[in-house]
Amino acid sequence: MSSTETPVRTHSLVSDFKEITKMRLSLSVVFSSLAGYLLGVDSVNLQTLVLLALGGYFMVGASNAFNQIIEKDLDALMQRTKNRPIPAGRMSVNTAFIIATIFTVSGIVVLYTINPKTAMFGAVSIFLYTSVYTPLKTKTPLSVFVGAIPGAIPFMLGWVAATNNFGIEPGTLFMLQFFWQFPHFWAIGWFLYDDYKKGGFFMLPTGKQDRGTAVQVIMYTVWTILVSIVPVFGFTGRLYLTPIAAVIVFLFGLVMLYYAFQLFKKMTAVAARQLMLASVSYITLVQIIYVLDKFLR
Repeated sequence: MSSTETPVRTHSLVSDFKEITKMRLSLSVVFSSLAGYLLGVDSVNLQTLVLLALGGYFMVGASNAFNQIIEKDLDALMQRTKNRPIPAGRMSVNTAFIIATIFTVSGIVVLYTINPKTAMFGAVSIFLYTSVYTPLKTKTPLSVFVGAIPGAIPFMLGWVAATNNFGIEPGTLFMLQFFWQFPHFWAIGWFLYDDYKKGGFFMLPTGKQDRGTAVQVIMYTVWTILVSIVPVFGFTGRLYLTPIAAVIVFLFGLVMLYYAFQLFKKMTAVAARQLMLASVSYITLVQIIYVLDKFLR
């Protein structure tokens, strides 16, 4: 009997670990960090690349684990989150806290071995996400503005890891991902509105699924597109886009803008979900184009 139960239990432990650290989200953040590193570096150092990937994963994993500890009672109220390890009773708060603490210390130490500035931004990211964004989520829609700061750090973090310097280049990468956060998370807040409401979260800028929210989604999508093509004009230091790459990035942006207008037009959860998927595709493709443009020109 034990031989059949062990694999199931092991699978459960692995699944819970992946869930408490939100592994898929963490890996997307790692991807952003590595893209930023490749944009900033003159010659790729494999050791730094691995350290950045590990440090980035620890950083996001820690933030997510602390978040789930703080929101355990609210998570139990929502369909989307009630089966997470803590509210479902599969993991104790103490266990989650140990994981979060180990990840925090490991993340800062690993990033510090790259350079102190990288570790500092990593620590700021964990602090803002856990101590400011998470408590604000049940109090004000402005929480999304605060949450957009740690959400925008990874792309920038990679450049800082490569150069040990913060300037116009990582600042531009930060602004691109910062503005992108709004249409992305407001789309999620729209199609999960009823579920979020059960937990007392009001993520939309007006607090409602209305035209005001849809207009702001369009506005921030436009800002995202504009920032994404700024490097083509040559005043963002070493961060530069060729005209061809800028046109491609701009076209990707128009696709995302199309779905933003579709949300304004239809005002449905389906349209919001489509915008969310378009936004994920957009940021991934833009980062790939930025990197390819650097290495192919």
